[in-house]
Amino acid sequence: MKQIVHLSVFLSALALLAYGLHAATASGVVELRGHTNSVNIALFSPDGAKILTASDDRTARIWDAATGQVLQTLTGHTNDVNVAIFSPDGKKVATASDDRTVRIWNAESGQVLQTLTGHTSDVYAVAFSPDGRKIVTAGDDRTVRIWNVESGAELQRLTGHTDDVYSVAFSPDGKRVVSASEDRTVRIWTVE
Repeated sequence: MKQIVHLSVFLSALALLAYGLHAATASGVVELRGHTNSVNIALFSPDGAKILTASDDRTARIWDAATGQVLQTLTGHTNDVNVAIFSPDGKKVATASDDRTVRIWNAESGQVLQTLTGHTSDVYAVAFSPDGRKIVTAGDDRTVRIWNVESGAELQRLTGHTDDVYSVAFSPDGKRVVSASEDRTVRIWTVE
């Protein structure tokens, strides 16, 4: 039985190497390579079929989770990409950057659907609402902003934090947003 397991791991490693990946050990560790600077986040798509990464090389990448091949390289940001997330249905991606913008992309084609401008400094956080129709963003300008995904319109600007805001999330019902800041506070906001 042990020989069959080792043969299976060996054949899997050969298949991965054929795709240009590096199998580090027999434990199944695989390295996805392609970014040219620090990788800031990696996460699975809602269906588990893809992996999304964001990097200081000013790109985000969508990878096939089974083969490790790059499906899309999302280019257009002019500074580090701090975070990237999939929409709840996995059809869109949002990226937040030190270039003061948030971009919404078609996850299948890699095309930019919206570029959200308004933040006055680095953007560190982004989250989709549960229905995928809104996103919330935050960053170095100490504001929390809610946007319409389809139109790109800013719907709400929430102020009160006195330092950088590093994390945001919608409540499961989409009626509230929570934010966490370097000012040592967490705030819960009502979404209008």
